[in-house]
Amino acid sequence: MKKITLLFTLIPCIFITQSSFAQVTTKFGDNVSTLDGIMKAYYDVVTVKKGEKASYERDSLLHWPNVNVGSVNMNKTGKPVFHYISLKEFHRLSDPFLEKEGFYEREISRKVDHFGAIYHVFSTYESRAAADSPVTERGINSIELYFDGTRFWILGWFYDSERKGNPIPPEYLNK
Repeated sequence: MKKITLLFTLIPCIFITQSSFAQVTTKFGDNVSTLDGIMKAYYDVVTVKKGEKASYERDSLLHWPNVNVGSVNMNKTGKPVFHYISLKEFHRLSDPFLEKEGFYEREISRKVDHFGAIYHVFSTYESRAAADSPVTERGINSIELYFDGTRFWILGWFYDSERKGNPIPPEYLNK
């Protein structure tokens, strides 16, 4: 009798535990309930075939509202310059390039640190015009995320590209 009572006591706990780990997906089917899921969505949303635009709506569902993003570029004198803009502005500026050229980016390595609900991901990437094209660029995306207990939110991301004098360190190339 004690075994049956214990079983009926544990059954609600099992269902509550399982339901608290339910997969959260956006209306575009992106799994944002796991770090792997949101990282997959992060790269999927920027992969755009020539002649198309990235979906700002889909991308914004991965990000915290009114998020800013950034990149490092080199000026004419070789000095690094940081550009910091809204996600919406990033899409506005990148869409003409994407339509003309196409863009395929994939993660080749990841280093994750986290404390509590805050995550930092150094995600090494390689870019191409299409999945079967030669690599045109490599670099590291520095991505800040927040896990609210149900899903991940991208708080911002910033990237720098590999170039002469700025190679990707070996510790960021190990999967």
